[in-house]
Amino acid sequence: MKRSTINEIMAAADEMIRHYGFVLPPFAYWTPDEFKARGETARRLIDARMGWDITDYGQADFEKLGLFLFTLRNGELADLQRGGGMCYAEKLLISRQDQISPCHTHVIKAEDIINRGGATMAIELYGSDADGNFDETAGGRVMCDGIARDFKPGEVLLFQPGESVTLMPGDWHAFWGEGGDVLIGEVSTVNDDLTDNIFRAPIGRFAKIEEDVDPTHLLVSDYDIWLK
Repeated sequence: MKRSTINEIMAAADEMIRHYGFVLPPFAYWTPDEFKARGETARRLIDARMGWDITDYGQADFEKLGLFLFTLRNGELADLQRGGGMCYAEKLLISRQDQISPCHTHVIKAEDIINRGGATMAIELYGSDADGNFDETAGGRVMCDGIARDFKPGEVLLFQPGESVTLMPGDWHAFWGEGGDVLIGEVSTVNDDLTDNIFRAPIGRFAKIEEDVDPTHLLVSDYDIWLK
């Protein structure tokens, strides 16, 4: 992805987020130089990989296969492992009309996926085999706003603004905006995008960046390079 495109996506996302009554935290608006100047005071943000995240899953076709995310807060795996402390994370996502976030599951993370505003949120679901692997013949059960709902393999569930679904490890899912763009909230256990995204197809999690202009703000995938 070109950096200029990423900058444009950031600006449009910020406008949409504000339209639906949300405001990103102050660190969202730091320039790269401001981030560098914060030094160790920003270490928690860097280590927790909080901030902007825009991906085409390495497939160079963001409009068809992509996702915007902003990690607002993220706990620590050590707390989750010991069973106390900051064991949760929160994100805002934007799924554009017919823009697929490809089929995947998580080993650790359970998550509530919430339609925060816009069009319909569509989620395609499959179950797992006994080892947690993708099973095109397996259905399952999810909780939709606290109400149990069974799904058939490959069934697409539709969620209007205010509605949500709880996905557990082993619930294989793909999602997109149906009929328009959707602002999505995610509330989950500790988030680890480096190791806890298991995709059905052999694709990457992050985009390869072509630096045609300077970044307006850094992506979480920039931290290891720009903030050494």
